[in-house]
Amino acid sequence: MPAAQFEARNPLPASDDPLWQHQLELLLESTGEGIFGIDLDGHCTFINRAGARMLGWAADEVLGRNMHELTHHSHADGSVYAAQDCPIFNAFRQGLPCRIDAEVFWRCDGQPFPVEYSSYPLLDAGVVRGAVVTFVDITERRHAAEALQCANAELARANDELENRVAARTRELSVALGQLRELAAYSEKVREDERTRIAREVHDELGSLLVALKMDVNWMDKRLGEQQQRAPHEAEAMRTRLRCKCQNMSRMIETAVDNVGRIITDLRPSILDHQGLWAALEWQAQEFAQSAELALAWDMRGTEGVILPEPMAMAVFRIFQEMLSNVGRHARANGLDVRIRIEHGELTIEVQDNGCGATAQAFEAPTAYGVLGMRERARHFGGQLDISSQIGYGTLFRLRTPLRNA
Repeated sequence: MPAAQFEARNPLPASDDPLWQHQLELLLESTGEGIFGIDLDGHCTFINRAGARMLGWAADEVLGRNMHELTHHSHADGSVYAAQDCPIFNAFRQGLPCRIDAEVFWRCDGQPFPVEYSSYPLLDAGVVRGAVVTFVDITERRHAAEALQCANAELARANDELENRVAARTRELSVALGQLRELAAYSEKVREDERTRIAREVHDELGSLLVALKMDVNWMDKRLGEQQQRAPHEAEAMRTRLRCKCQNMSRMIETAVDNVGRIITDLRPSILDHQGLWAALEWQAQEFAQSAELALAWDMRGTEGVILPEPMAMAVFRIFQEMLSNVGRHARANGLDVRIRIEHGELTIEVQDNGCGATAQAFEAPTAYGVLGMRERARHFGGQLDISSQIGYGTLFRLRTPLRNA
């Protein structure tokens, strides 16, 4: 095999020295890349074992055959690859070396495999004699690239999904923050309205009673000062009037005491402190049913011996009050069913009316501050409030809260 067959960019000196040819053969066989040479007609002049093995042929089966027709005849999609377009041939036809990694070679079994190949003119004393081609099977590289591309696509998809979830969560938090601000403003308004109501009651009821008492005391003081100047029968008549005045003042004092008790009860029922949550709930239900003229069905089980912490008991009581308040304001009901259960470490309170009912949107509206307040109180202790309602079939409020902290 003449040494001139292996010249590429830098011509190698021709030699008939067997040792030189042996060294070139060792060089060809020592590399893992496929290497073959072609003459000006495209026929194979040499090929190393690595190249023949990748193509699926024996080396002697390749020699003398047209390499384009043998292994480069078609594109990856099976379409014909014209010989005049072949970059391998153009290396000696047009003096255009190339390095390409986007094509395939074809094995002897008709299966393509992706390759990266280089083709350079083969020179002998400055004269082009053909081309030398090196190639490697890049199937694994292509698989790794595809896997990396898939991984990148999956990462991009996961990143997009994460961004979408973060954006959605941010919107939800923004809405929740807005609702909390509105709820806080509503709660402050309710507190201010309550202060105004209490101030009005103190002024209109207690204030008027105290003014009347003061006037009566002044009247009595004046009359007692004049008592020595009266005749005996006039003094006796005045004493009778004074006794009547004292009795009237006593009745006004009793009324004042009742009003003070009522105001205190509105602020915080004393029964909650003296008899506990369960008695307070029953008392509140009975009071509400009596004032609203509703038929009350009361059923409470499993509460014996269970004492809730004071903050939790107050939250449950306020939620129950708001449930009844919703019934009184909106339900137009004539019957009320209250069920209270403690089972498996969970407190459940259900308030069912037989009123007009409402749509789900009515309870989810941003201005449904009462519902928002109940849910916030329940959520604070790990509970939840569910509302089921249907037009014409009443409404069911259900509070469920774990008693792990009770």
